[in-house]
Amino acid sequence: MKFSVSELRSLFIGDKQADRVVPPSGFTAQLTLFAAGAMAFLAVFALALSLASGRLAARWGDELARTSTIRIVAPAGERAIQTYAALRVLETTAGVESARALTDEEQQALLLPWFGAGIDLRSLPVPRLIEVVENPSGFDAEGLRLRLAAEVPAAFLDDHTRWRAPLVQAANRLRLLGWIAIFLIGAAVGAMVTLAANAALAANAQVVAVLRLVGATDRYIAEAFIRRFTIRAFIGAGVGVIFGMLAVLLLPSAGDDAGFLTGLGFQGAGWLAPLLIPVMAGGVALIATRIASRRALEALS
Repeated sequence: MKFSVSELRSLFIGDKQADRVVPPSGFTAQLTLFAAGAMAFLAVFALALSLASGRLAARWGDELARTSTIRIVAPAGERAIQTYAALRVLETTAGVESARALTDEEQQALLLPWFGAGIDLRSLPVPRLIEVVENPSGFDAEGLRLRLAAEVPAAFLDDHTRWRAPLVQAANRLRLLGWIAIFLIGAAVGAMVTLAANAALAANAQVVAVLRLVGATDRYIAEAFIRRFTIRAFIGAGVGVIFGMLAVLLLPSAGDDAGFLTGLGFQGAGWLAPLLIPVMAGGVALIATRIASRRALEALS
């Protein structure tokens, strides 16, 4: 669908005489404003979800790809010796950037969500964990497993490959769902605007007939509806975006201990992304109203 320069100019400049064809208030005006505002509000959250999921997938993919864990499963009396031996093996392993054994406090913090505070690790058969960070070139995981099996029988390497891929895949799918939600929201706005435009044209059928009698063309009449409904959708979406961004600001930040939804929001230049929603809503309303007005005017002929 193409729009000429004159059509776009008339859309922004307006025509007071033609605007009288479209009722300035009433059911259709309220429906358009409310639908655009509500959908824009939801679109802000869908966009925030999509962008946050993208950041999460990138972070998981980068951090987990470079880290591995070695578990020292040995009796308490031999655990320290086995841990030291494993660290010595890692020091001479190509591709390992750093390796360190987690302290009791760090391991206790890992178990805190499941066992609560005040847990005594000495009363549980908890293996000693060694955090391994590889350099950009990486290390040979299979070769390291063979060395550990020969020199440190109590050590077991976990390079996170079994559960890293499902996590990244889940985050990517969540991001895709966010974009699908935005598309569906745009389609819903188009449907609402189409219904409102059809209702307005049907309610003003006699006015349209009189305008035709005095020489007004269908294009002239349609432009009045297109202009009014596009502006309404733009304003409604703008209000919805403002409230949506304020709501996102109230969400817990990534630094708060608030559970799953921490980090859901915008960062940096991402705060500019919601400003495109009113423009998109106006564009959807422009196309939907043009199609609806042409079909309705043809039906009234």
